[in-house]
Amino acid sequence: MAGTSMVADSSSWSTALVKISPYTFSAIGIAIAIGVSVLGAAWGIYITGSSLIGAAIKAPRITSKNLISVIFCEAVAIYGVIVAIILQTKLESVPSSQIYAAESLRAGYAIFASGIIVGFANLVCGLCVGIIGSSCALSDAQNSSLFVKILVIEIFGSALGLFGVIVVTMYVETCLELFSPDDDLLNEK
Repeated sequence: MAGTSMVADSSSWSTALVKISPYTFSAIGIAIAIGVSVLGAAWGIYITGSSLIGAAIKAPRITSKNLISVIFCEAVAIYGVIVAIILQTKLESVPSSQIYAAESLRAGYAIFASGIIVGFANLVCGLCVGIIGSSCALSDAQNSSLFVKILVIEIFGSALGLFGVIVVTMYVETCLELFSPDDDLLNEK
């Protein structure tokens, strides 16, 4: 009976996840930060751009003014690149004997979670800015006095991505400081 539980435990998901290198988790987190952020920016540009082109048929004057919405969407991708660079600088080389140490695993999981957080925050931010930019272009084509009012809302929508960057920066710094091994503890062993 004890041998059976041992076999079940050795093939569990938790065992499989612990055997994956922390560097793999870190690399996947960094890739998610860039990839999903760019996806959010592209989706926002698609939504804004299609409405902008359609509304510019009726009112060509709105084309240059509403390009700010496309720039806000592009900023979302830049947020992802910035966070990926920050996360990349947090990677440190450890000896192969300590690659599966608790500190290494926690650091890998923290970078992975940070990539997911900023990636999906920027995906939602890109959609938000794209939808607001679309409504800005359509309403500006009807009534030009609405442009500045909707632009203010778009700025607040764009701040969602910036909040994701701030949260991830604080999260990574806190996690890596909490879980970094203390030199005194290593010298005692």
